[in-house]
Amino acid sequence: MASRLRRTLLAALVTAAVTVPVSAAARPAAVPAPAPATLAPLTAAELPLLGDRFAAGRADIRAAAETAADHGDQGRAARLRVMADPARHFLSFDGRDGGRTAEVFGDLARAERIAVLVPGSDTNLDTYERFRAGAVALHDELGGRAAVVAWLGYATPGTVSPEVLTEGRADDAAAQLQEFVRELKGAKPGSRVSLLCHSYGSVVCGRAAPSLDVADIALYGSPGAGADNVADLRTPATVWAGRGSDDWIAAVPHVRLDILGTTLGLGADPVSDGFGARTFAAGDGGHSDYLKPGSVSLKNLARIALGRGAEVTHA
Repeated sequence: MASRLRRTLLAALVTAAVTVPVSAAARPAAVPAPAPATLAPLTAAELPLLGDRFAAGRADIRAAAETAADHGDQGRAARLRVMADPARHFLSFDGRDGGRTAEVFGDLARAERIAVLVPGSDTNLDTYERFRAGAVALHDELGGRAAVVAWLGYATPGTVSPEVLTEGRADDAAAQLQEFVRELKGAKPGSRVSLLCHSYGSVVCGRAAPSLDVADIALYGSPGAGADNVADLRTPATVWAGRGSDDWIAAVPHVRLDILGTTLGLGADPVSDGFGARTFAAGDGGHSDYLKPGSVSLKNLARIALGRGAEVTHA
């Protein structure tokens, strides 16, 4: 069995190593963007005045759109102009290296419950609207007195890439997530913050977990969390896990192998009994369906974010 899993991972690595360089010129990170304005850390005093921060984000997005257009990527430029709509609210934006954003849905100043969405592979400025649609659906499900932050705070790996097989990108992202959550909790000390982590985002949350002051960590569509079990995450948060019955991620080998000085694999399956997470029903959806309006998974993730764990249904 171990030999077969090793061959599977090696085959994936070889495929990625061949595919990625060929498509490098088309990667989202290849589109240049100017450095964003420098913003001070978010504070409680600033919450009633977030309009200024949102305006700064819009200015950065417009500048990135102009640069993308000058570069000849009219598709990126058009998508950025949509993001610059005054009705949208970004706590931060950086158009470089595929994009970094933190978009808010709901009234953050008044929110008592805050859900932070952490995305997985292939999430960037060119695919951002897919990520945003899930955040909108979650906010609609949560109702008033709750806010959602769509946190694209790291360079996500490609689904077909060497990086998606290792924890390297997650290790780099973990510090950024820890900093963001600390800032958020400092500005909103009485709020209940939950992390909802999709796909490779589960690895990011797993690596960041020991230093996060959050109530819940929900892992869904997860290839692993960089840990063998919940105890390894060293977190007081309640850890949840769910997987749709039609999610291809179930076929990913849940192992960690040292090959040629590199650790491949992302750890144990979070929905397995041995991992020790509280499992929730995720319905019959596929890998991209967890935040689909009306879905079982969306309803359960909303219950988790609202602190209504007793109402969560189980597979």
